[in-house]
Parts: sequence; C-alpha cells; structure tokens
Amino acid sequence: MVQLAQWQEKFAALGVNVAAMTYDSREILADFHSSENLGYPLLQDENAKHVLAFGVLDEDYAPGHRAYGIPHPGIIFVGSDGIVKAKYAVPGYRKRPPFDMLYKDLETLSK
Repeated sequence: MVQLAQWQEKFAALGVNVAAMTYDSREILADFHSSENLGYPLLQDENAKHVLAFGVLDEDYAPGHRAYGIPHPGIIFVGSDGIVKAKYAVPGYRKRPPFDMLYKDLETLSK
C-alpha cells in the first residue's frame, strides 16, 4: 500500500483515483492510514463481498477461517461507468503487478 502511495500522483495525472481495500477492521485501517500518512482512502470489505464479486478470493482459506476473505494481491481498475476495465490479481502474496506496467496499461485504458 505504501508503494501505491508513491504512484498515486502519476495515476491522478491520468484521471485515475486510487483506493485500497482489505478485510481488516475499520480501526486497523484507520491506524494504518494515519501511521503511513496515505493520501488515498482505505476501504473495508466486510464478509469478502467485493473480493468475491471481483473473483480474486484466495481459495486457501475456507469460510470460518480467520484469514477468510483474503484476496489474491492485485489491482482492479474500475471505469467511471462502474465496469471493471482491467484486473491484475495473482495467487500468492509475495508478487504484485509492477506499477510501471500498470501505469502504461492504465494510460492506454484511460484514453
């Protein structure tokens, strides 16, 4: 999330707004947002509603498991019309889509 903040200004120049979403509690999100001084909102995904809708749920955790609702890490670009224009989500938590590649794709998609 901190790396995303470093790219936020570049995305804003394309007319792309940045937000992050996790299943963490609002208190955890507020504390993290404050401690990292992020310039974009952190959203709470209760009961993995959005993770399921976007099809990025990490299937390693069953309902009832404390980690249920964890998504595959990635980025989803939703157009102003509410339609998903691009989805970058990969299994595992160590790899993330490279932001330079994402920027180039969003530059094309936002035109």
